Amino acid sequence: MPNIGATGFILIILVALLLFGPSKLPELGRAFGRTLREFKNGAKEILEDDSDRKEVQKADTARLDTGKPEYRTAENAPTAQPAAAAQTAPSSDKRLPE
Repeated sequence: MPNIGATGFILIILVALLLFGPSKLPELGRAFGRTLREFKNGAKEILEDDSDRKEVQKADTARLDTGKPEYRTAENAPTAQPAAAAQTAPSSDKRLPE
C-alpha cells in the first residue's frame, strides 16, 4: 500500500479544491466521513456475528463432547408431553367381524 506523506496529502487537497470548489469541499468531506463510519460499523457487525457464531459452535461441540443437553434460552428447552401423548396404542392384527 502506498505511503502518502504530508506533501501528497496537500496535493490531493489542492486538486480537490480546484475540481469541486470551496463551497462543495465541506459537503464532500462530510459525505466521505459518513461513508467511512457506515463501513466501519458494518465491518464491526460482521465480525461480531462471526464471533457469536463461533461461540455457539464451541458450546455445541462442548455439549456433544459431554453428552449433556445445554439450554441457552427458554425456546430451546424441551416441553413436557402429556402422558397420553407419550404412550402409543398397541397395534393389533385382529380384524373386526364383518
